Amino acid sequence: MSHPQQSGGTTARPGSALPSPAAPAAPPGPPPGPPGRRPVPLLPVTAWREGLERLRAAAVTEPGRLRIIGAVLAVLLAVFGGVTAWQVADRSAAADAVVGESQPLSANAADIYRSLADADTTAASGFLAGGQEPRPVRERYEKDVALASELLTKASANAGGSPAAREQIARMNEQLPRYTGLVEAARATNRQGLPLGGAYLRYASERMREDLLPAARRLYEAETGRLGSDYDDAKSWPWAALAVGVVALGALGWAQRRAFLRTNRVFNHGLLAATGLTAVTLLWLIAGHAVARSGLQASYDHGARSLRVLSEARIGSLQARGDENLTLVARGAALTDKGEDVYETSYRSGMRALAGGGQGAPGRGTLLERALDLAHDAQGRAPVEQAVAGVRQWQARHQEARAKDDAGMYEEALPLVIGKKGDDKGSTGESFDRVDQALRQALEHEQSAFRRSAHDGRGALWGLDAGAAVLALLGAAGAVLGIGRRLSEYR
Repeated sequence: MSHPQQSGGTTARPGSALPSPAAPAAPPGPPPGPPGRRPVPLLPVTAWREGLERLRAAAVTEPGRLRIIGAVLAVLLAVFGGVTAWQVADRSAAADAVVGESQPLSANAADIYRSLADADTTAASGFLAGGQEPRPVRERYEKDVALASELLTKASANAGGSPAAREQIARMNEQLPRYTGLVEAARATNRQGLPLGGAYLRYASERMREDLLPAARRLYEAETGRLGSDYDDAKSWPWAALAVGVVALGALGWAQRRAFLRTNRVFNHGLLAATGLTAVTLLWLIAGHAVARSGLQASYDHGARSLRVLSEARIGSLQARGDENLTLVARGAALTDKGEDVYETSYRSGMRALAGGGQGAPGRGTLLERALDLAHDAQGRAPVEQAVAGVRQWQARHQEARAKDDAGMYEEALPLVIGKKGDDKGSTGESFDRVDQALRQALEHEQSAFRRSAHDGRGALWGLDAGAAVLALLGAAGAVLGIGRRLSEYR
C-alpha cells in the first residue's frame, strides 16, 4: 500500500501527530517585575548627579576628604571677609551720616525754629518802641527772616526722600511772606499812630504760632528722627559677621585637631596662619565696633541730647519773651475763657517749663534742670547756671512790670519791659538777652563736644572694612596652602 508524498514537508510516521510550525522569537526585554507593579524607568544621568557621585567617591579617600575640607574653609573665610566688609561699611556710612548730614540738618531745623521765634519776638519789641523803632531792633528782625529763608533753602535741598520734611518746608515757604507782610502792615499803621497796628501784629503773631512755628517744630522732629535712626544704624552690632567669624574659627580649630590626630603633627603652618588671621580680624571687629559705639554713644548723651534740650530751652525763652511783649501790645484785648490775658498765661506756662517758679535752682524736670544734668563738664554747666540766674532775674522784673501795668500805669510798665530809649538796663529785655547769650554759649560748647566724640567714634571704624576683607582672603589662602601641604604627602 502506497501513500501519497506531501510536497515541501516531512513524512509523518503512522500514529504520530504532525509538528506545529515554529513561532518567531520574541525580542529581548527587561525582566518581568513583581505582579501588579509597572517597571520604573531608569533616571537619566545629569551633571548634578554625576557631581554627587564623584563627591561621594572622593569622600571615601583621605585626599578627597582633604580637598573638601580645604574648599569649605576657603569659602567660609571668604564669606567672613565679605560679610564683615559689608556690615562695617554700612555702619561707617551711618556714622558719616550722623556727623556730616543728620546732626547738622537737625541743628539747622532748630535754627529755623529759633530764627522764626526771634523774629516774632523782635517784631513785638519794635512795635512797643513806637512809630520809630530802634535801628538795631529792625536789623535784628531782618537778619532773623533772612536766616530763616536761607536755612529753608538748605533744608529743601537736603530733604531727600522725606515727604514729611518737604511738606513742612513748603508750608513755611508759603507762610513766611504772608507773615512778613502782616508785620509790615502793623509797622506802617503804627507809624501813623492808628490802633489798628496792634491788631495786625497780633494776627501776624497768630500766624507765626499756628502755622510757621508748628511746621518748624515738625521739621525739627523729622530731622531729629533721622538723626536717631542713623545713630541706631551706626551703633548696631554686626551680628552676622561675628557669627560667621566664630564659625570660621571653630572650623579651623576642628581641621587642625583632625590633622593632629591623623599625623601626630602639632602644627600645620598654613592652618595656623589662617587661624591667627581670622582671630585678629574678629578681635579687630569687636574692639573697633566697641570703641565706635562708645564714642557715638558719648556724642549722643553729651552732645545730641544736650543740644536738643538747650535748643528747646532757647526757643522756650524766645516764646516767653514774645508773650511778654504781646501782653503789652494787646493790653487786655485777648482773653482766655477764664478771663485771663492769653499772652500772660502763655508766658507763665513757658517760664514754668523753662525753669519752674520761684527762686533758686530750676525745678525738677524743667528744661534748664535737664540741661544741667546732661552737661558733662564744668564748662558746659557754667553757661546753663548763668541762664538760670538770668531767668530768676527776669521773673522778678516781670512781676514788677506786671504790677504796674495791672495798676493802670502802662507808661511806667513799658520801660521795665523794653528799657528806656537806647538803654535796656534794669528791664526784662536785659534779662532775656542775658539768658539768650548764656544758652547760645552752652549750645556752642555742646556742639564742640558732639563733634569730638562723634569723630572719635567714626574714626574707630576707619580701614576696618578693607582690612577685614584682606585679612580674611589671606586666611583663606593660608588654609588652602595648609591643606595642600597635607595633600602633597599622598603623591
